[in-house]
Formats: sequence, C-alpha cells, structure tokens
Amino acid sequence: MERRRSFPDVLAGGIFVLIGGAFVVGALGYELGTPLRMGPGAFPLLVGVAVAALGLAIVIKGLIAGEVASFGPIPWRAVVVIVLAILFFGFTIRGLGFVPTSAITALLTTLASSRVRLLTAVAVAAGLTVASTLIFVVGLQLRIPLWGPWLGF
Repeated sequence: MERRRSFPDVLAGGIFVLIGGAFVVGALGYELGTPLRMGPGAFPLLVGVAVAALGLAIVIKGLIAGEVASFGPIPWRAVVVIVLAILFFGFTIRGLGFVPTSAITALLTTLASSRVRLLTAVAVAAGLTVASTLIFVVGLQLRIPLWGPWLGF
C-alpha cells in the first residue's frame, strides 16, 4: 500500500512549527514566573508550544495520511482587501483612535467577500467594533484612545 503525502499539510504544519518556535524563543527572553504568579513570558511560551505542537501534528498527518487536495482559484479580492485593512489599522490606530479604526477595518474585511451586502457589512462592523472596544479597551484596559487627534475632538 502506497502512502500519500500531502505537501500543503506538511508545508502549513512546518510554518506553524516555525511560528510557534519563534514565540517560544521570544518568550524565553522574559520572566516566566511561577504557575500561580505567571510572568510576562508565560503566556507567549504556552501559546508558542501549543502552536508548534499543532504544527507538528499537521506535519505528521500530512506525511502519514495525506490526501490529494485541489485548490480553487485564489480569491485575490479578499487577499488584497484584508492585507490593506491590516495595514490601514496599523498605520491609523494612533491618529484616528480605536473606535473609528476598528470600525473601518472591520468594514473593509467584511467587504472582502463579494457575497456580503452593504447593510450586513455595516452591522457586522458595528458589532465587531463594540465587542473589540469592550474587550480591549474596557476589559483589558489597553491604553489606546477611543478617538484620535486626527479627528479634532
């Protein structure tokens, strides 16, 4: 019986292992703390180990029980819009503030699909903006201004 290998699985798993390994190496530069008083390096270390373990499992699955997968056409619109949305967020968060930047970023990523209607995209963007504001600014108390200096108020 011939074993089929899945190159996409092996490649994706390898990327996960590299990313997880980078997190582990980066986390070792911080204090790990104890299980009851975790330091700043504990969470990235745990995430890195989990991502690397998941990647290793994907690599093993790809080597042992690979399956032939055919890829469809690349959704270039989605790829370009999502990359632009991420860049927009990174370059405007300090100037526009968290709320408008999150809203525009969520709206852009929602509109990456050609099947989404404008009203649905606006509703999803509003919901994501409220949820992310509650999680990151209120819950985690990140020191990000809600409204930035570019808006003039």
